[in-house]
Amino acid sequence: YVLESQKGGALALRPPDAERASAHMAIDAATRASLEILVTQRGQDKGSLRSQIDLCVTPPGSRLLARRLAAPLCDAGAINARLDAVETLCGDTSRTARLRAGLKSVPDITRALTRLTLDRGGPRDLRAIAGAVDGARRLGADLAGLEDAELADIRQILATAPDAMAAELLAAIDDEPPLLARDGGFVRKGYDERLDAERALASETRAVVAALQARLIAETDVKSLKIRHNGVLGYFVEVPAGHGGKLLEEPHRQVFIHRQTMANAMRFTTAELAELEGRIARAHEAALGIEAAIFARLVKLVLAETESLRATADALAALDVSAALAHLAATQNYCRPEIDTSLSFEIEAGRHPVVEANVKLEGQPFVANDCDLSGGALWLVTGPNMGGKSTFLRQNALIAILAQMGSFVPAGRAHIGVVDRVFSRVGASDDIGGGRSTFMVEMVETAAILNRATQRSLVVLDEIGRGTATFDGLSIAWAAVEALHDQTGCRALFATHFHEMTALAKSLARVSNVTMKVREWEGDVVFLHEVAPGAADRSYGIQVAKLAGLPEPVLARARQVLTTLEQRSANGRGAVLDDLPLFAHAAPPVPKASVNPLHDMLDQVRPDELTPRQAIDLVYELKKIRDAARRS
Repeated sequence: YVLESQKGGALALRPPDAERASAHMAIDAATRASLEILVTQRGQDKGSLRSQIDLCVTPPGSRLLARRLAAPLCDAGAINARLDAVETLCGDTSRTARLRAGLKSVPDITRALTRLTLDRGGPRDLRAIAGAVDGARRLGADLAGLEDAELADIRQILATAPDAMAAELLAAIDDEPPLLARDGGFVRKGYDERLDAERALASETRAVVAALQARLIAETDVKSLKIRHNGVLGYFVEVPAGHGGKLLEEPHRQVFIHRQTMANAMRFTTAELAELEGRIARAHEAALGIEAAIFARLVKLVLAETESLRATADALAALDVSAALAHLAATQNYCRPEIDTSLSFEIEAGRHPVVEANVKLEGQPFVANDCDLSGGALWLVTGPNMGGKSTFLRQNALIAILAQMGSFVPAGRAHIGVVDRVFSRVGASDDIGGGRSTFMVEMVETAAILNRATQRSLVVLDEIGRGTATFDGLSIAWAAVEALHDQTGCRALFATHFHEMTALAKSLARVSNVTMKVREWEGDVVFLHEVAPGAADRSYGIQVAKLAGLPEPVLARARQVLTTLEQRSANGRGAVLDDLPLFAHAAPPVPKASVNPLHDMLDQVRPDELTPRQAIDLVYELKKIRDAARRS
């Protein structure tokens, strides 16, 4: 494909590097979509984890951050090396601010080098590479004194950037070059003597043109005579139409050659002007030829330093990522995770990075929660809809991914044994084009988890079995939990509305029940978003439906059916649908309480804040309302 699309151009490709699959955390496509790591489920960048943590100031840094986020490491030593660099920069905020300011002004070496390699570059790309190398040298000097090993490697690479090549480019290319080399005018004055001579000739001929115009005016006595230039006629003499006849008569007829007649002017040329035009054109073409040769030589000089430039670009991107993550940790109160090879997973005061940012915009605090799955524990999470179960599940998976990509994490403390794979089955979706229903998609993804998860994996499952009949779904969810506990032994979070499953905590040693706390107040439900030990006895579905705006008659009928089902269940009788009045006439709508304007007004009164005049006006207003009510 590259050979076909880049005719005659060299391949700007790096040789492939061999990598072990076990060196990176495995994250399948369903998990990436579920956790919204790089993009949201709607395909947008805004709202994804990447958009929230990407504080890089350069495009190469953002690209490297996305690659690291998509493939976190599984080597505890390499992870801690990245974390050491972030911690070092996080502890020196003034230096980090200087580095980020310096990085922001560094051009993108990789893109400019690629365009030059494909013979699509221009003078601006040469100038960009020169500026980037010059900026890299300054950034390397600013890293002096830091003892971190990864930052020391970056400093060494930046110090070896090809400064001789950059100096040559800065000496040759003007500060504001044109986009294309064929336009010319990009070589700095004084760089090449031949070029300066040709340019001087061109400028001198312009002076000759001005002198010729003055002489022709004197000879013809036509004060409005002008020598002009356009792309069609080249150089020509232009006079108003009223003076054109004079130039067509003797003695001027022998000098002026008619070229064009317009409504308001006539255009002529002369032998002397034609000769002068040729001299100017030859000087311009010679200058363009010299500049083209200089450009080709400079491009060859740059391409000879390709490997060094790529190493410099990689080092700048790595520095940008480390500085960005340090800035993120300092501004968002992230902590350094403890990473080792154990099976620990202890999160204290963990937070969801994206949800936390959204609730802060609304002026609300985010409720942090603890999670301890050490040693292959499995938490059964119950609680109401909208209680925060899915957020709790996702945030712990995201914390593991952030930690192993080398970032600080949104938590008070985190101790994570290296996770080899993250699996997430959260949310409902179908695949109509592929002929798969919502439940089929759910089962395919669950099967992938049960078949591929290992003891070092982190599994997040949300409401498995909800897309089919109650007993079928409960049976599948029950068996899945037993398989994760007995066969896989992985660290797992399992959210469910099947409250019968909480009994598994009695028979399976590593299963624990936790629930999302909730309070009822005057018939409404208040979500506390706190995780606490124990099991929920209700899902508060009708209360959530009320919040969603379901009509009151529907809610009343739902309460009636729910009460009947709960009574039959309590009596030990199965809920037979034929016995339920499901098709009975709907209960009449509950009449709304009449509004009493007097009560409303009195509710708004603050007696201690009333002035005497306001109190008198209030009495008259109350009397007016009462009289109006009596008349009606």
